[in-house]
Amino acid sequence: MNPELLEQWGSLGANGLPYPVPIHPQLVHLTLGLFIVAIAFDIVAALFPLDKTLFKFLAVPVTRSSLFDVGWYNLLASAIITFFTVTAGLFEVSLAVPLADATSAWGLHALETMIMHGVGGVIILTLIVAMTVWRGFQRYGWRKDMARQVQWSYLATGLFVFALMFAQGTLGAHLGAEFGVHVTADQLLHLGENPNQL
Repeated sequence: MNPELLEQWGSLGANGLPYPVPIHPQLVHLTLGLFIVAIAFDIVAALFPLDKTLFKFLAVPVTRSSLFDVGWYNLLASAIITFFTVTAGLFEVSLAVPLADATSAWGLHALETMIMHGVGGVIILTLIVAMTVWRGFQRYGWRKDMARQVQWSYLATGLFVFALMFAQGTLGAHLGAEFGVHVTADQLLHLGENPNQL
């Protein structure tokens, strides 16, 4: 553990953090949910002429523009929250003391996994912000008078980002499950203590 960080933050908990529950995993799921909903609603809206019969059959009052609204506002929220997600992740990984004697299912060591996960987070943040700007130009400029508010290339890029998020999430899962990063029970067991006696 870095002595300067210990001095700055005082005593760190058994999970290696100055607070009881890691923040990054909580924000990750918010980022994922908002982004997935944004792209899903834009896909449904883009395919609206095909889905219109289904909505009518189910008696669901929906308009194409309202589907695009949901896509836009969820993407905007995702871009904002992802700054906090990445910041929390970088802070928490700076305090990480992974189990040194382990390798991940992908054959990576802890340091390699932490670096790839950190860089991946910054890349995904950049892509989400770029997609938000791209989506904004489509919504308020290029396609504002068109029925289909998004380009097919934008939707394809969103699906590509889904794949990156899957790989990124797997790296994060490896950090917690295989290296015990900020997992209180793993860290206590590694120190030879009983996590049930907390």
